[in-house]
Amino acid sequence: MTRLFPKPRDKYPVVYLKDTDLDLPKHAVNNRPRYAFFKRIAKGGKCIIQSCKDLHLSRVVCYKSLRPELADDPYERRRFLREARVTAMLQHPNTIPVYELSRDTSGHYYFTMKLVAGITLREVLDQQRAQREDDGGYPLTRLVDILIQVCNALDYAHNHGVVHRDIKPANILLGPFGEVLVLDWGLAKVWGESEIQQPQRRSLLENKDPSLTSQGGLQGTALYMSPEQIAEAEDMDHRTDVYSVGAVLYEILTLENLAEGKTMRQLLDNITNENPLPPSGRTPNRHVPPGLERICLNCIPKDPDERYQTMAELRDELEGWLTRNDGTTQP
Repeated sequence: MTRLFPKPRDKYPVVYLKDTDLDLPKHAVNNRPRYAFFKRIAKGGKCIIQSCKDLHLSRVVCYKSLRPELADDPYERRRFLREARVTAMLQHPNTIPVYELSRDTSGHYYFTMKLVAGITLREVLDQQRAQREDDGGYPLTRLVDILIQVCNALDYAHNHGVVHRDIKPANILLGPFGEVLVLDWGLAKVWGESEIQQPQRRSLLENKDPSLTSQGGLQGTALYMSPEQIAEAEDMDHRTDVYSVGAVLYEILTLENLAEGKTMRQLLDNITNENPLPPSGRTPNRHVPPGLERICLNCIPKDPDERYQTMAELRDELEGWLTRNDGTTQP
């Protein structure tokens, strides 16, 4: 039986599939020159993200659209609508405000949202991995505080019936004024009778980069996926996000990935069947606070029943560690 809601459902408004995946009305087309001065920020596996000026409000915003080759794909269009609506419905300080969802003059979907200049946690960890002895301005206590804010966003989402399913460093944005934002809700699981059925495509096993979100039938990012997500378990619930946060914490502590494999098949098999070394055993020359190691290991058991059962429980543990350390990195 699914444990999608860690608290009583009637306490929070629930995000339903029938609301997130509803098609846009035919008249929802932007025929006016509202946006101009486009500049590409990023091009991902599915979407293009640009900055542009909203001529109605005289402000620069973020404009997200599907890549041209996917713009008419029914499955990707529904996923895109879901991402826009879930992001808009989760009105939390650690999610990005959405301004508009519409079609362009070609009939292709787009949505606009707050533009936040910053870097991702992926970039921070890559810099630390390259330098090793330099934290790049992000000491361990600051990174733990970032994870606490991620937990807050996910706890809020879980209590509204939404599971992210793609938590990874690349989807955690760090703004210049202390903002921490959880990005990319395109793989979110929301409350409804059934998932979107996707046509057969290349599988995750054919995705050569395990750090990228797959476009295959198995959706997610291999390095941070829980065993039940790999198995595509029907009863997968919010605890898959607990596992993914644990995988991110493991990387923060060790600067190494939780699981490894020479091939995608071997990586997925290791996640499913092999118990990883504790962080302190993975990098014996790097100090790993025992308290954080214990928290990390409580996130990543294969059996969801053996993990923290709610994101609030994980957040409280991280906050307790941070309070006890009082600005130091000692246990």
